[in-house]
Amino acid sequence: MSSYDISGIELTGDRYTVIQSLIRNKYRAEDADGNVVLRGKQKMFKLKEEFPFTDGDGRDVFTVKAGGIIDVAGDYVLSDAQTGEDLVILDNDYSIFQDTWTVRDADDERALAKIDSRGALTTIARNVLPFGYLIPHKYEITDTDGDHVGTIEGKFSLRDIYEITIDDASDVPKEPVVAAAMVIDAIQGN
Repeated sequence: MSSYDISGIELTGDRYTVIQSLIRNKYRAEDADGNVVLRGKQKMFKLKEEFPFTDGDGRDVFTVKAGGIIDVAGDYVLSDAQTGEDLVILDNDYSIFQDTWTVRDADDERALAKIDSRGALTTIARNVLPFGYLIPHKYEITDTDGDHVGTIEGKFSLRDIYEITIDDASDVPKEPVVAAAMVIDAIQGN
């Protein structure tokens, strides 16, 4: 998976916690030991949504940018901040029944992984109930063969908190999956 490595960051663990700031769409990812390994925030007042990410020391590592203006369902390109190279595309296929994100190769657009919301009833409730946004997200991460890779599970809290567990990332690049947890939450206005 070296073709998806991001200069300046290496996520080697299998458990991460993504925590949203109490104010606006600003996030941090911590490893299992509580060390901040990644920070991301949504740039405000941009025609195209943009999410710059830094490592725990504040160095730019990658950026995620929307392919179109105010994309609720669409493509988001993850680019290496140091090389400028587009690495993967986060492709959102939004539906009221299921939320599906596909992590694709930026060059040939082949699928690398899928991130699916679990349970149509939960997804519908999140979208239609007056306080549905309080129901935590739960996603399953699968590889291109549909095999289980890991999970992204929201925790009930005043701010959004996600536990990311990667059980088998041999076929899936970790950095885009951790970034996707932050981007999904920000884009869907949770």
